[in-house]
Amino acid sequence: MILVLLGAPGAGKGTQAEALSAATGAAHVATGDLFRAEISAGSPLGVAAKQFIDAGQLVPDEVTINMIQARLAKPDAADRVILDGFPRNPAQATALDAAYATSGRSIRAVLLKVDREILIERLTARRVCPSCGRSYHLLNRPPQASGICDVCATPLITRSDDAAETVAARLANQLSALESVVDLYRATGRLAEVDGVGPIEEVQARLAVAAAAAGLTA
Repeated sequence: MILVLLGAPGAGKGTQAEALSAATGAAHVATGDLFRAEISAGSPLGVAAKQFIDAGQLVPDEVTINMIQARLAKPDAADRVILDGFPRNPAQATALDAAYATSGRSIRAVLLKVDREILIERLTARRVCPSCGRSYHLLNRPPQASGICDVCATPLITRSDDAAETVAARLANQLSALESVVDLYRATGRLAEVDGVGPIEEVQARLAVAAAAAGLTA
């Protein structure tokens, strides 16, 4: 099966997807990680994506969809997958459905619900490793050593788009697209909603229940 983990920026998708993957053995496919890996490998899809990223443009849906499909065709993703960061819009969601309409793979979605004010608070306190891409939160998930990545010991940075005014503008744009994707899965009876506010372990427990109900178990 394919479990689509939906949520706004700052909802905790990456953290929760990692935990759910570890608990169930499902492959965790994160769009951001996938882009970095393909670009680093110099694959045709990575080269195509890099051209748009370097130009400051969004990667076209066609490139993103092809990259996701190539990843889902790998052996570790042949059975159970958690998608993190995809689909981002109705066109991507529709393409995902079309790609697996005759495969027998079920596609279900879980939405991590977090209020806008909390999202802004979370995003402005985020710090990111520029080397390995690991993200932290100064209150909820701080690094072991202040300002240093736990994984590769690289100094952490505050992304320019994590400034409060930039975060508010990003959310205004992305929440609309997210709601359209949520509506698509809700209309087809494939959506579960989970409260994404609270200690990480509590959210993890709620998500595990929703994922099990959708068919993703250990």
